[in-house]
Amino acid sequence: MAVQKFPVEATHIMMFARAIGDPNPAYFDPESAEAKAAGGIVAPPTFPWASMQFDEDNPLRPKPGKPWFGSGREPSGETLEGGGGLHAEQSFEFHQPVRPGMVLTSTGREGAAWTKESKRGGSLAFTETLTDYRDQSGQLVVTARTVGVIPEVTPSKEA
Repeated sequence: MAVQKFPVEATHIMMFARAIGDPNPAYFDPESAEAKAAGGIVAPPTFPWASMQFDEDNPLRPKPGKPWFGSGREPSGETLEGGGGLHAEQSFEFHQPVRPGMVLTSTGREGAAWTKESKRGGSLAFTETLTDYRDQSGQLVVTARTVGVIPEVTPSKEA
C-alpha cells in the first residue's frame, strides 16, 4: 500500500484512539501529563495503518455506488483477488513519534520470504512487506512490517 498523502490531524488521532478503545490522554489532551511527557500529542502505535483510507485502490475501502467486500450482514457480491491468504503478523518500528501536522507518504517494498511445514500437512508460504512512512521533509517516521501466509493445503472444516 502506498499513499501519496496521509495528513495527520489531532482530531484524526483522537478518533482513532477512541475507535480502538484507548483512553490515553497523550492521544487527545495536550495539557495532560502523558502528552507533556511525550513532547505533545502523539498517535497510537497502530495509527499508520489508518493511511489505507487514503488509498483509492484499497479493496477494503468502501466506494460509493459499487459493491463492497466489507463486513456487512449480507454479501455484497464483491470478491478479493488472491483469496486464501492470511494476515499473520503486523509490527511498527517508530523512528520518531507520529504527531499532528505531519503529512506522511508511504513507500512499500518486499521483505523476506520463507516456507515452513505446517502441523496439519503441507507447507506455509510466508511473505513480508515493509512500508516506510516519511514526513513532509523526507524524514523516516515509521516502518511497518506485515507478514502474510498462504497455506499450500487449505485445512478442511472437519480438522
